Amino acid sequence: MTDSAWQVFSLDELMAKVVGTEPRFYEFLRVPALSSAIYRLPAGAKDMQAPHLEDEVYVVIEGRARLRIDGKDHDIQRGSILYVRATAEHSFFDIEEDLTVLAFFGATNP
Repeated sequence: MTDSAWQVFSLDELMAKVVGTEPRFYEFLRVPALSSAIYRLPAGAKDMQAPHLEDEVYVVIEGRARLRIDGKDHDIQRGSILYVRATAEHSFFDIEEDLTVLAFFGATNP
């Protein structure tokens, strides 16, 4: 956690943190009401995430895949913005092109 009232992040620098042939997750911000991360799944990878206790917003930076939320499938690609409510079952699959997303997590629900 930082004491600064503001921070600036570089998308290029964040993307460099998740380069590789394995799925990678890098949290770059954590404050009491919010956390943010960059998440990369190479083409063909399996998303192993479980439901979270926080609401989430994903912004797709690059790639093409599908997202299953509570049993419903959605095609996603660069520019897609996805909302997943806390505790919802969800995962990325059919990852056709390396998928990189920015993830924003709200405060944990009481």
